[in-house]
Parts: sequence; structure tokens; C-alpha cells
Amino acid sequence: MEELVLGVDLGTSAVKVSAVNRQGKIVAQRSFDYPLSQPHPGFSEQNPEDWVNGTTVAIVELILKDGISADAVKGISYSGQMHGLVLLDHNKQVLRPAILWNDTRTSQQTQEISDQMGDDFIEITRNRSLEGFTLPKILWVKENEPQIFEAAETFVTPKDYLRYRMTGQLEMEISDAAGTVMLDVEKGQWSTAIQQAFELPASFFPPIIQGIQSAGHISESYALFSGLSTATEVFGGAADNAAGAIGSAILKPNMVWSSIGTSGVVLKYEANAEVNYHGKIHFFNHAIPNKYYSMGVTLAAGHSLNWFKRSFAPAEDFTELVASAEQSTIGAHGLLFTPYIVGERTPYADGDIRGSWLGIDSMHQRADFVRSVLEGIIFSFKDIFAIYEDAGAQFDTVIASGGGAKSALWLQIQADIFNKKVVVLENEQGPGMGAAILAAVGLGWFESVEQAAQAFASFGQVYEPKAENVEKYAQVYQMYRQVYTQTVDISHQLLAYRRQG
Repeated sequence: MEELVLGVDLGTSAVKVSAVNRQGKIVAQRSFDYPLSQPHPGFSEQNPEDWVNGTTVAIVELILKDGISADAVKGISYSGQMHGLVLLDHNKQVLRPAILWNDTRTSQQTQEISDQMGDDFIEITRNRSLEGFTLPKILWVKENEPQIFEAAETFVTPKDYLRYRMTGQLEMEISDAAGTVMLDVEKGQWSTAIQQAFELPASFFPPIIQGIQSAGHISESYALFSGLSTATEVFGGAADNAAGAIGSAILKPNMVWSSIGTSGVVLKYEANAEVNYHGKIHFFNHAIPNKYYSMGVTLAAGHSLNWFKRSFAPAEDFTELVASAEQSTIGAHGLLFTPYIVGERTPYADGDIRGSWLGIDSMHQRADFVRSVLEGIIFSFKDIFAIYEDAGAQFDTVIASGGGAKSALWLQIQADIFNKKVVVLENEQGPGMGAAILAAVGLGWFESVEQAAQAFASFGQVYEPKAENVEKYAQVYQMYRQVYTQTVDISHQLLAYRRQG
């Protein structure tokens, strides 16, 4: 009987469960969608029960429809959407819908955190306080739903709640704990200074475990519910970006990850906590013991391209639309696009900035607009690279994944703008594969996460920067860098005017 691990990727719109063998091959995969609730502008919530039910349906289908033997599943681990808040009472019952990472109701609480702790907060957590993080959500409930907060005995993030429901043991894995911005990142412990500053008792914070650490076994009740065996061991898992980096084998300081999904992520492996970006980019504990990762986020990377297609080419094939950019040229014949269409995270942390096209000319064709969108997204990534370079970080290899890895043209644009070698993953599975790797290491199939990732990952084509293109893009990028400061005031005024109705 072939031994397997399950990698559970708990996303915002769906859960995907992958059955992976010892060779790193996905032998079967099932997913299940669940709804997102937006009861008020800026609110984004989910029912945690939907995560449990969706995961269970996917597992049951793996057993019944794909013929996976429950006895073959030796281990399970997780990748989870970050920063979400699940509040539990003294019976560990959910008190209210989970508040998700993309919920923006907490502007006031974010400012309160900054006013209360100032730079001390950044030094402890290595991050600035932003609306998406968990601590502002806790303070929002404390201030706006005091009866619910009074009943709350503890909290967890989404994948840690799912793991609790499958094992009966409540803990928080360290990379997700870091994403709450209540962790002393260097010590790897909950910050007593933050607990005291915001009057949160130590008992409110769950125990912390490592990504490859055992969290027990499948409970008898969940075994009856799902068909899994109580012999199956369960491991801590990872926040989705940490899991994605592991699944993409971003495990050396000379490598960064360029991931274009709805949002865009530039992520770098960090061997220790000595480097300090002073909150300019996120810095979190990794799911790999005693390691870290840093990352910058472009809020509307793939979303910008999706918006363009939906608005201007709804019937056209996506691949053909992207390929049409070849009819343009470097710099899109003098057309610049900034992808701030839902605000921006890195480097500006400005929820009210909005995108723009500059240089529109009557000679421009649609291909120029497509090209400008592709280039603008990568220029926004280059802004993140600039923070690394200013801090003295050195790297020579970019591993590309997501939508940006599906077009040879776009991959070459990345190589030329970054002036770095860009490598494609042949078997891209990202966070789900990272979760499977953590389970495989936890079981002892491999000695380390690094060894497992190298065995499971397969690198494909390499795109080298072309010197002539690099020089041209360097000129265009210098113009791109000026757009934010020169448009921010009028952009904010336009948004304020729009909000007047």
C-alpha cells in the first residue's frame, strides 16, 4: 500500500486537499468552494463551519471517488489564509463569523495601535500595524461588540481552527502567530508588552507550535465524520505564504519568490532574525524551525489584468490577450500604468491611492495598454526589490509562479525589469505542496524541510535578463517611481469626491 500525506490548502474562496506520495507526486486532489460574506462595506467574513465541512467533503471524495485508503494516509498538514480572527468561548464554540485578512473595517484600531506603541510595536513584531492583521480585528470586537469579547476565552487563525476541529487540540502554529502581529518575532513568543498595552490576558493566547511539530492524531469524532483513521498524525502547518514558499523551494537566501495571483507577493527566505527592514516590508517567523521570511505585497497584481480583460476584452482568450502585448514594445510606446486599482500595500501602505495611465497618445493601440499593465505589475514588484537592495540584501534568482509564470513574454519582462535570472517551477502546486512537505518531514520521511522541498520541486525553463532590455527598462522604471508621489494628492481627492456619491 502506497503511503500518502494530505496537504490541506485552506483558501479564501475554497479548500483544496492534495494526496501526495513519498516521491512528491500528487495522486489525487479534491476541492470545495464556500461563500464569502460582506454584510457592510469593507467587511469580509466567513463561517468557520464552512471550512470544516468543505475540507471534510474533499477528504470524503478522495476516499470514496478516488479510492484513497484511509490507512494509507499517514499524515496531514495545512496551509491557511492568514490573519483571520476566530473567537472562541470557554467551550471552544465559535462566537461570531471569522473576520478575514481582506476586511478593512479596522482603520481606527490600526491607528490606535500606532499611537499606543509607536516604533516599539515595529521592533517587537517587525511589522507596521495594518488593517489586515489580527490584532486590530481583536480590538475592533473589543470596542464594538463588547458582549462577544467578554465571552471570548481564546482565539485562533483559520487553519489552526480547522486543525483543532480535526484533532481536538487547540494551538497556533508559529508562522500564523507571527501574522497576528502579537508575537515577539525574534523570541518566537507572544509579546507581553503587547498583551499589557491592549489589556489582553495571557490566557487569551493559545500555545504555539512549530510547522513540523505533531499536533496529535485525528480524533475519534472526526474519524467518524470523515472516514479518516485515528492513526493519522496531524502536524502544525503554515500560513499560506510560508507554505507557498516551501512548496516552491524558496529555501536559500539568494532566492526570492515572485507570485502573481489576485494580489502579488515578493517573498525572500531569511536565515536569521538579524536583518531588520524596520517595517518597510513584512517580516515573519517561518514554518521551518528558527527560520524567517520577509515579503512585500502588491494588492492588485493579477487583479489588474483580470480587471482589464473583464472591462475591455471579456470574450477574448486570456492567453491571447497577454500574447498581444508582443505587438507593443519595451515601455509600451511611452505608456505607464500603476496597478493601484484597490489601493497599495508595499511600499506605500495607502488604501486610498488609485491606479493611473500616464502618457496616453492617440497613436496608442490596445496592445500598448496590455503591455503597460504587464509592465506596471512588475514595476510594482521592482519597488519591493528596491527595499531589499537598499537594505543590502543580495539575491540572484527569482522563482516565478502564478499567472506571471504562464507566459514566456511576461517571464522575460520579469527577467529584464528585475535584472535577475527568472526560473519557472514545472510542477507548481504552491501552498498545498508546502503543507504536504511539512507533513512528510513531520513523519520522518525526510530529515529536513529543505531536503523534502528539493525532492518534491522540479524547476523548468530559465529566463536570463537581456542587457539591452535591462537598460531600457531601468529608464522607464525611474519614471514609474515618480508616479505615486506626483499623483497621490489628486488620487485621494478623486476618491473622496467619489465617496460623496
